[in-house]
Amino acid sequence: MTPKLIFNNTILISFTLTCLMFMNCKTETTEISKMKNVNESSLKLSLAQWSLHRYVENEQKSPFDFASQAKKLGFEGLEYVSQLYKHEIEKLGFDAVIDSLFLISKDIGMQNVLIMVDEEGDLANPDEAKRNQAVENHKRWVDAAQKLGCHAIRVNTFGTNDPKIWQTSVVDGLRKLSEYAMTKNINILCENHGWLSSNPEQLMLAINTVNLPNCGTLPDFGNWCLERINKDDIWGDCAKEYPDKYQGVKLMMPAAKAISAKSYDFDEVGNETSINYTKMMRIVREAGYQGYIGVEYEGDTMDEMTGITATRDLLIKVYNLTN
Repeated sequence: MTPKLIFNNTILISFTLTCLMFMNCKTETTEISKMKNVNESSLKLSLAQWSLHRYVENEQKSPFDFASQAKKLGFEGLEYVSQLYKHEIEKLGFDAVIDSLFLISKDIGMQNVLIMVDEEGDLANPDEAKRNQAVENHKRWVDAAQKLGCHAIRVNTFGTNDPKIWQTSVVDGLRKLSEYAMTKNINILCENHGWLSSNPEQLMLAINTVNLPNCGTLPDFGNWCLERINKDDIWGDCAKEYPDKYQGVKLMMPAAKAISAKSYDFDEVGNETSINYTKMMRIVREAGYQGYIGVEYEGDTMDEMTGITATRDLLIKVYNLTN
């Protein structure tokens, strides 16, 4: 059944602007023509909304523009970021936001792939009460993913840097949420997102201990910080990284149900300066992965659209080279 949209002024205006952007056929045709070889080689690209976080957070533009922006750039799939909708959820209500995203993506013809969920509690929190509350907080996003037609949500598992305590807490949190998500046919994915989640040996031990078919990984080409300069910080300057990002992705691939092609900066010929994309994509392809590759530009040396395009074009190039 098609979800009911609550048509208040904010939603209606945003939806109308999105439709007008979508009708800019000249721009869209030009961008999609650049992607022709992607379709021919079966590379499926999605856009991670975090690539456009400055558009929402700094420029104060609407996150409802996301689908039309991704479409114009030639992407097939959408990877939403929950925290970019927090103001819209406060103003309009959770269900109204999700219903609107569903209708916008359907109207534009985009595939909803996953939701990256933040600020809903830590599933690896050593405090069982807080961990259980995090599980409950995430359930509405599991329901939202089902409504949108996504296959997964990405969760955070920071918890603690004590491996013994972390293993107990993260397995408990992931199992509880994954069991609920199984009833909705949704996957629960762990990204290498910092602390012990960026230690692939520890992460895969937890995933294998949970041992549920819908509990998997989302390998990110970046995000290998194990410890910050301030050890209590989740984000900030990194003091210690996992030593081999390529080995890290390789270890995570057996449970991978999504991929994040992270990028930061590019040289004069279009190669990422800190990540060997050819090496990464060989690892991904040799693992037999056939799902979406998510573009996530996180640099600050170019504007977001340019960074997204550079990442997209590099993925197309290396995919065809490794074909």
